[in-house]
Amino acid sequence: MSNTDTAVTNTLNSGRRRWNATDLGLIAVFAALVAGAALVPGLAVNGFGVPITFQTLAVMLTGLVLGPGRGFAAVGLYTLLGLAGLPIFSQGRSGLGILAGPSAGYIIAFPIAAGLVGWLAIVVIRRTTRARALWLFLSATVTSVMVVHSLGVAGIALNTKATLEQAFLSDLVFYPGDIVKNILAAVIAVALHRAFPDILVRRVRRTAAKTAAAKTIKA
Repeated sequence: MSNTDTAVTNTLNSGRRRWNATDLGLIAVFAALVAGAALVPGLAVNGFGVPITFQTLAVMLTGLVLGPGRGFAAVGLYTLLGLAGLPIFSQGRSGLGILAGPSAGYIIAFPIAAGLVGWLAIVVIRRTTRARALWLFLSATVTSVMVVHSLGVAGIALNTKATLEQAFLSDLVFYPGDIVKNILAAVIAVALHRAFPDILVRRVRRTAAKTAAAKTIKA
């Protein structure tokens, strides 16, 4: 590996770890977005008191736009603030008591989902140039099923003493809405990446290229 390649690799790794003021601002903004989405009135339609909200849309959008680290941090910040007592969970709920309720699995799943879909978003942005909205939608849907719905079902079963079958059937009511929300998240994410091409992958690449070039000139 050449000195230039090594410099690019080191800078990429460094860029992923170090957050600047813009990164921290984005984390705060998207944490507020998730909180706002949670406070939109929703109906509890699954039989166990878990409401339909726009939270999953905000969570997926956060990961798709910010990537794994910042996405996890933004949704994790929202979750911690809610557990600390701010009334920012669905229906204005808050506190550690939420972890004993039927929504516990979904709340725990949100930061994990943002991190996973953020990682998939990086793969999509780096490896595709066409049909990105479709790939981002598929990434959000796979993440939703594997993480949000799976942990949601587990939370319902554990905290309500329902069987896994009962919990699974109650969770199915959320699938149609989540498909629509994942489509919206993918479309909005593509638009944001086009408007702000440095917000995720390209920002790191450009910084790495500039740093590598500077080191090469000095050498």
